[in-house]
Formats: sequence, structure tokens, C-alpha cells
Amino acid sequence: MPELPEVETTVRGLARFLDGETITRVAVNRADMRRPFPPDLVQALTGARVTGLSRRAKYGIVHTDRERALVFHLGMSGRWRIDPDAEDKHDHLLLETARHRFALNDPRRFGSVDLLEEAALAAWPPFAALGPEPLGDELTAEHLRAATKGRKQAIKLLLLDQRVVAGLGNIYVCEALWRARINPRKAGGKVTMPQLVRLIPAIRNVLEQSIREGGSTLRDFARPDGELGYFAKSFHVYAREGGTCHREDGGIVKRIVQGGRSTWFCGVCQR
Repeated sequence: MPELPEVETTVRGLARFLDGETITRVAVNRADMRRPFPPDLVQALTGARVTGLSRRAKYGIVHTDRERALVFHLGMSGRWRIDPDAEDKHDHLLLETARHRFALNDPRRFGSVDLLEEAALAAWPPFAALGPEPLGDELTAEHLRAATKGRKQAIKLLLLDQRVVAGLGNIYVCEALWRARINPRKAGGKVTMPQLVRLIPAIRNVLEQSIREGGSTLRDFARPDGELGYFAKSFHVYAREGGTCHREDGGIVKRIVQGGRSTWFCGVCQR
């Protein structure tokens, strides 16, 4: 599934060609993806000028001058294609401007498209329940201390809880915990304040590095320009079971299962 850096990469890629442009044509090629397309999508967006693009957690947002926003989620395999050479049967939504064509392509159809009033974005249920953005100023060690205080659940699972931090996924939690030298099995309430202080920049740094490198191309994800992200080459622990830790004082990378998902970590340098 595309995670936060992949969505951020997508939003930035779209913004280069779409921001400030007027949408001249909208075409919906099927009735639904994960859920039905908004019935007034074509009418609402045709003729609208794009006033900006943003991201909330793993959702991308296209803002317009009609005070309505297109909110998209890429699901498991979704991506936007810019000026594709030919139509694809999995291009479910098309947006056109005077100069460019944008196709939302999703073979598995786990993605979604919503149309919301700008004023209602913050109160939209999927957004209202989210914790702070990991790249924003609201994510602090103090916030994590309050969210994990007294918790017996593993810190790895707490970081995946979107109510604690918005948008973090399995890849980047594993990598951030390695960078902060925190054992993913450690109970949230037992993670010390000095460890949480280390964790904040570790989260930001791993996300920012992945964004610079175009995301982690796993299975289906590619940037809007069709190029593949290459952050996967920078993994320290993720999917490296049996490999040697990249730290001199480390050991062998292990894999365990937490909450039904794989976790990779170094049992020597992560404590």
C-alpha cells in the first residue's frame, strides 16, 4: 500500500502540472472503486480552477475555487498517471486541463475518491479521528508521552495507530524505531522520554529521506511521472531478515509478527 511518502510524492508531482489550472473535462469510467464515485463529481469539477494540493495522512487533496475539494486515497495499487500515452482499462477517473491529462489508475480498486466542502474537511470522520501529522510541529515527544503513558501495547503498534500519529505505515515505523534504537516490542508506557525525544527526528528524517528518493516502490507504486521510487535501497531493517545490522554495534536483523504484520528490527542495538 502506498504510504505517506508515496502520497506526498504523488501530491507534489501532481501540483507541478495541476496547481492553478482549470479542469476542462472530467470523466468517470466506472461506477465505483472501493465505494461509489460522488454522483456530482463531474458537474462540480468541470470548469473549476485548482487552487492548491495538499495531503492529510495517506489522503491527497485537490482544492478548487468552488470551495470543494477532491479527496483521493490510493488504496493498495492506485497511482495518478500524467499525460499517459494511451488509456488503460484501470484508468477509473480522468481529469483534463488545457495542457495536461491526469488518470487515476487503480487495478485492485481499493482506492477511493470523495468530494467535500472545504469547510467540512477537518470534521470529515476519516480526518477528525487522526492524530498529528508526523512532519508537522504538533508531533512532539510530549504528545507521544501522553499517548503512550501507561500503555502495555507495543510501541510499534501504537505508532501504527492513526489516532496517535497520522499516516505512519509499517515500513517507516520499522525504520524509524531502528534509527531511534527502540525495540518495537517494548510496551509503549515503558518507552523512556529520552527515547521518545530521539524518536521524533527519526520519524521525520526517514519520511523526508523517502520523499526525496521518490518513495518505496513495493509491488505497484510509481510516481505520477512513471518513475520508480528508490528508497527501498536505503532500508536498514525492513524486509532484511537475516541480514547484518548496518550499525557496528548491531547484530542480525530479525523478523517477528505484531498485530498480524511483520516487524523487522535488530535485537542487539534496539533496546
